[in-house]
Amino acid sequence: MKIRKTDPPRCFEVGFTEHRSILKDCAHVELGPDEQVTFTAPPKGEYDVARKNWGFYATPSLNGRLVRFGFRSVLARNRKGLYFVMLVEKGKESLFEEYIYLEKMDVICWLDDTGNLDKIADIFGKVK
Repeated sequence: MKIRKTDPPRCFEVGFTEHRSILKDCAHVELGPDEQVTFTAPPKGEYDVARKNWGFYATPSLNGRLVRFGFRSVLARNRKGLYFVMLVEKGKESLFEEYIYLEKMDVICWLDDTGNLDKIADIFGKVK
């Protein structure tokens, strides 16, 4: 693993509304195959990204470990038709809903709900 800290951080505006915010690009992490990095959000939140030789596991299991670590996963679409998998800290759903409203985004599906995931699997077919 190689970590390159961005000091000072690269800052840029994000969002479409008058509620735009500034993001700070603080570091770049280069993972080799079968390496993982864990991000934390106190008090117990953890978010893992793991690299394989074919690509990445972008999240822990959507309806398993991610939920146990205090996150809800959601598929959302912005006003330009771009889709995002977002992680919402449990207990902060109202802040997320406000953000979605202000940015004029749509929640397509909560991905931490096994029933929703099963519906997606039924529509698109299970991996064989």
